[in-house]
Amino acid sequence: MDQPSTPAPAEQEYVPVEEWPDVTAMLSGFGEPSLAASSRLEGRALEIEYEGDVVCYAFGAGEVRREPASDDAAGAVPYRAVALRPGIFFVDFRVGEAVRAVDFTLIVDFDGNRVFEAESAFADRDGAVRMRTGARSGRIAAAETAEPWERTDELVGKRIYYRYSPTEHYEHIYLNRGTFVWHCIRGAEAGLADADPVRVWRIADDLVLLHWSETVMPVESIVAIDLAAGRSVGRMFCWDGPTLDAVHIPFDSEFTILGDTRYPER
Repeated sequence: MDQPSTPAPAEQEYVPVEEWPDVTAMLSGFGEPSLAASSRLEGRALEIEYEGDVVCYAFGAGEVRREPASDDAAGAVPYRAVALRPGIFFVDFRVGEAVRAVDFTLIVDFDGNRVFEAESAFADRDGAVRMRTGARSGRIAAAETAEPWERTDELVGKRIYYRYSPTEHYEHIYLNRGTFVWHCIRGAEAGLADADPVRVWRIADDLVLLHWSETVMPVESIVAIDLAAGRSVGRMFCWDGPTLDAVHIPFDSEFTILGDTRYPER
């Protein structure tokens, strides 16, 4: 069904970085995710072979234990799992506290016998708390083969309007394989915009995984985007300077593809 349309927000002005709100301003607007959590992983222990490393994720009733674990991040922690497609799950959980906190996001693909792991943590960059995200692909140990996770250009040229909640609306413009622009149309960050680096991997047909790292705010985001269903599932992991704490924002959205840019040949 077509969504009602409104003119672009011409009344908004450029907002200097020093006037940007703290990242916690988004918390109340995003609210709780609307997609139901899945319990299909409960009772499973997945042993994943990464290059040079083996990790086990043991899923219990609403909790997961990642082993091996560092001393400050041992024990079971709450997790969120959402079914993206039959046999494919988005899983997210946080371990540790404050500046030692780490956010793990997994794409578990049982059909492909593989798991993708993104690990977001804090880093000291010239005396300031910033963030970094490492990504790696692994094979479910019980399987003989698994296709590698490949980068994709499926988002390049697209302009997508995301509705994370009734009050929080953003648009993304994907300029090339490694750069996008985000712009808040409605919400706590209305009028804010920036160009940031991205990485995009293919999960399945019309289903991709996007990572972006913000250059102004200490924010790392991972989101699975279903181009066929017009839905996304993701999380933001941030550092809140005023409270000196880690901020974890799970979200999902409905979206509309506004356009798909094609350039003239000459």
